[in-house]
Amino acid sequence: MRTKAINTRPMPSLVEIFNQVMLVLLGGFFLFTGLVILLGAGYNLAYNGKVFPGVSAAGVDLSGLEPAEAQSRLSAAFNYPINGRIVLQEGEQIWVATPNQLGLFFSPGATVQEAMAWGRKGGPAARLTEQFSAWQRGAALPPMLIYDERLGQAYLEQLAAEINRPTIEASLAVNGLEVMVRESQVGRTLDIPATLAAIRNQVERLQDGIVPLVINEHAPAILDVTQQADIARKILSAPLILSIKDAGETDPGPWVIEPQDLAEMLTIERVSTGDGDQYQVGLETALLQTLLEEIAPELEQAPENARFIFNDDTRQLEVIQKAAIGRSLLVEDTLQVINEKLRQGEHAVNLVFDYQNPQVTDEATAESLGIREQVLTYTSYFYGSNAARIQNITAAASRFHGVLVPPGATFSMAEVLGDISLDNGYAEALIIYGDRTINGVGGGVCQVSTTLFRTVFFSGYPIVERHPHAYRVSYYEQRADGSINSNLAGLDATVFVPYVDFKFTNDTSVWLLMETYVNPAARTLTWKFYSTKDGRTVEWDTTGPQNIEKPPKPVYNENPELSKGTIKQVDWEAEGADITVTRTVYKDGQVYLSDTIYTHYMPWRAVYEYGPGTKIPKDNQKDDD
Repeated sequence: MRTKAINTRPMPSLVEIFNQVMLVLLGGFFLFTGLVILLGAGYNLAYNGKVFPGVSAAGVDLSGLEPAEAQSRLSAAFNYPINGRIVLQEGEQIWVATPNQLGLFFSPGATVQEAMAWGRKGGPAARLTEQFSAWQRGAALPPMLIYDERLGQAYLEQLAAEINRPTIEASLAVNGLEVMVRESQVGRTLDIPATLAAIRNQVERLQDGIVPLVINEHAPAILDVTQQADIARKILSAPLILSIKDAGETDPGPWVIEPQDLAEMLTIERVSTGDGDQYQVGLETALLQTLLEEIAPELEQAPENARFIFNDDTRQLEVIQKAAIGRSLLVEDTLQVINEKLRQGEHAVNLVFDYQNPQVTDEATAESLGIREQVLTYTSYFYGSNAARIQNITAAASRFHGVLVPPGATFSMAEVLGDISLDNGYAEALIIYGDRTINGVGGGVCQVSTTLFRTVFFSGYPIVERHPHAYRVSYYEQRADGSINSNLAGLDATVFVPYVDFKFTNDTSVWLLMETYVNPAARTLTWKFYSTKDGRTVEWDTTGPQNIEKPPKPVYNENPELSKGTIKQVDWEAEGADITVTRTVYKDGQVYLSDTIYTHYMPWRAVYEYGPGTKIPKDNQKDDD
């Protein structure tokens, strides 16, 4: 029997097999790595101090070049900063500059440094990766540029000196009668920061191109003054004529303001409107206002009722003076109209008034006013009056002829009389002034006030204000035959405009019409009241003169204008006295009103004037009492 040998060696395990395979692989890896390292070392050694293959900058291949040679080649090949052209444009104007002039510079040294650094940064693996990438696909590096914005700003500042211009407002001025105009100008400034940003964007692309300059425009607030200049010329083209529309014969005016004076008043003001600022041409209101305020008083007219007389036969009213519309000058409104008209080229301007209609127009009737009959007629006498005194009585009485007193109104005699002056038809005659009788304008007016007072007194109307004379005046105590009736003492009234007045109230519900009639030949003044009787009657009584005081002795005063031997009496004596008058007014049998009128008259001495050297009667020498 053959005996078979048996291998007793055990089979290797999977782990052992894996380990053996790994040892083989590791051996191969280390062998490959060693080869790669050996090759890399050799590659780096071959390009030590040189640019690795495949590296380019600014489009120039720098493979295998040493730094100095690479810089030389870059400087020769890349010349955009020097030879490039940037066209700066504003409208039709252009300026051509190189990128260098605008602050762009090329740095070949820095560019070569970047090229030399390619494949030499990081660890061995990173270096080998960059080197392999450049060798296989190439590495294109940009040129290293320096942008100095200060040079670009300096260049633009030079352009700004040509481009910039100030904003000029249009303006107006007046030299004499010539209107001077300055044209406007739109301001312009070069926006340097915005333009620099546009330049940088262009040069960093390394391309020639056109860069529009950024210009900021500044429009003036007032572009055109042509219209205002035309207005100014129109204003100065002719005189300004101020007039009253439909002026009457007695109205003042017109008032003419010459162009030279208008030029002094001309104003050119800057105003803001919804459409912006503009100039407004007009006249200086202060100067015109002074003129208008000066003429305003003479232009003012109170409204006047129509004046009538009552026809006793027809019992109707007849117009004797037409109604007058009142007016007062509206200064501010006139100023506004003047400026408006002048701006429109109109030089004839009507003054602006506030018109007031009278209460009673020409169409009023006796029925509409409630006037049906004569209420009372009273007549006073003025025997012994000279021509001047009669003239004054006539002038004053005419002011009241046909005058109406409204129902419930208080009537002022002074208001109706107005200014007592020579211009208004009055003459100089004797008047009581203080404690003397002197020549004055309007002597005799108190004949009118006394007659009105008595008409009111006997008609039964309430008396509001009454002032007696300082002493008894014989005119006011005369009867129809010229004799003196002392019972009339204390029934006088004086008026001295504007300080002393006579007033009464028409306390009825209808109008009161007054009529006055002067008969110079008969020396009478008659006052008539027309209205509607309301049943009132008047009873009166007087104490007559009491506490009578004799007048002082006469006074003699030398008058150098009189001749020797001439003695002239200029004032007359009168006894002093106290008088009380009572009045009771009944209406329908009942007491309606009652009043007491007390009057104190001073004793009054006679006054004489004599010429120098005249012998004065001894018994009439001036005394000291």
